[in-house]
Amino acid sequence: MFEKLREFGYELKFTSHAEAIIQHDFPELIDELEGALLALSLPITEIIGGGGGETKMTQRLRRGLSERGWPKHNFELTKTVDGVAKESISHEIDHVRRHDHGTVAFEIEWNNKDPFFDRDLENFKRLHAEGAISLGGIVTRGSAMQTEMFERVLAFGQTRNVTSYDDLYALDLSPTRPQRQQIDRHVGAGQPFAEAWARKFVADKYGMATTHWSKLMDRVARGVGNPCPLVLIGLPPSIIDMAG
Repeated sequence: MFEKLREFGYELKFTSHAEAIIQHDFPELIDELEGALLALSLPITEIIGGGGGETKMTQRLRRGLSERGWPKHNFELTKTVDGVAKESISHEIDHVRRHDHGTVAFEIEWNNKDPFFDRDLENFKRLHAEGAISLGGIVTRGSAMQTEMFERVLAFGQTRNVTSYDDLYALDLSPTRPQRQQIDRHVGAGQPFAEAWARKFVADKYGMATTHWSKLMDRVARGVGNPCPLVLIGLPPSIIDMAG
């Protein structure tokens, strides 16, 4: 199952018999997920550029899932006493796929603050306990992509001959004053400018406190979201287009 994803370098982990559940109850969803994920391409310029909001890659994945019948959905859980609503809790989920055998909920966490994993997993736990979903899933940066992020950004800087701040400005990149100070310290210690910039850039934008595979695995190991069955997918570096 998901062999095409594995061949392309995607990481997969299943909890609470999620693999058996999706294979037997939702087999057609396998092709839908693989189709959306295998169509992904991430130009290196999108890793480098962009500020707040969703990346274009995330938007493309959202469109791919939505076109396959996985729209955004807002679950409303209401507690009533004698027919009177006393409490209402809302859970907005990125992508929900309804099926005769149940409902699957998926979140995309490309590059958020890592506590968003706690939110997602607790939402899945609550929705599963209430019978609203059968499975939960999260897509995030895989461990290999996280490990290789620095060398990919460094390669970008080297191939574009980034040797000064003027070169960064020409690429619409504007390090803050504290970032420039740290870059200058590394350059003063003998690091090439491109390396000093790439190291600081990756640490700030794709650092350990953001959403990526090891942070997700830490929470799964602690049982966050348990016992909701989970399908967890890590994006591989093979989707990065260095010419983009």
